Formats: sequence, structure tokens, C-alpha cells
Amino acid sequence: MTALSAVAGSAEPSLVIVEQHGCVYCERWNAEIAPAYPKTAEGKFAPLVRADLREGPPDGVTYTRRVVFTPTFVLIENGQEQARIEGYPGEDFFWPLLTQMLTENTEFAPGAASDAIGK
Repeated sequence: MTALSAVAGSAEPSLVIVEQHGCVYCERWNAEIAPAYPKTAEGKFAPLVRADLREGPPDGVTYTRRVVFTPTFVLIENGQEQARIEGYPGEDFFWPLLTQMLTENTEFAPGAASDAIGK
């Protein structure tokens, strides 16, 4: 089983970033957020899975509707989309939106996020 299918088929939450070559906002997210993401409470709770817009969802993942914009961040649990953030609003807005999405759709404890690295 590949790492993608292992994460996608898991009951544990994951965050799929849908991106495409040449996407300026994807590049900004990769520069501003990606290095810190796996070190944060959010990143540990919902590990990142990368998907290309043109290739569709990772194996074992179902989106509730087609992804049109990049980047789109899709919260996945049990292989099913729970919520999404369309676009990258910048570092100052991304973290609160992500924390809200996790809090409203999973058992994420936002108090742990305040100690996260990179915030």
C-alpha cells in the first residue's frame, strides 16, 4: 500500500492540497506554510497529502464536488471530504481558517494549536 492510499484510506483525518503546475498561490503556500505544516498541531492531526488537479483525488478519496480552484485544501476522514478551503488567503488568514475547519469537522483541540511552531 502506498503512503497516499494508506493516509487516504485511514479513519484518521488528512488534509489534501490540490495543486497544479504554474499556480502562483500554490507556490506561495509551499513557501510560507509547507515547511512548518508537519511541525504544527494541525499538521500532526491532519497530515498533508498532495494531489494534482488534473489527476483527480488520491486513491480511496472522494470529494463532495469537483475541485476547480488551486490550491484547494480538502479535509478528508474515512476517505470522504468533510470540508474545504478554496484558494490561499495568505499566511495570516490560512491558519485560523484551517483551525476553524478542523475544529468544526473533527475532534481537533484548538488549544494545542496555540503551541504550534510557525505561528
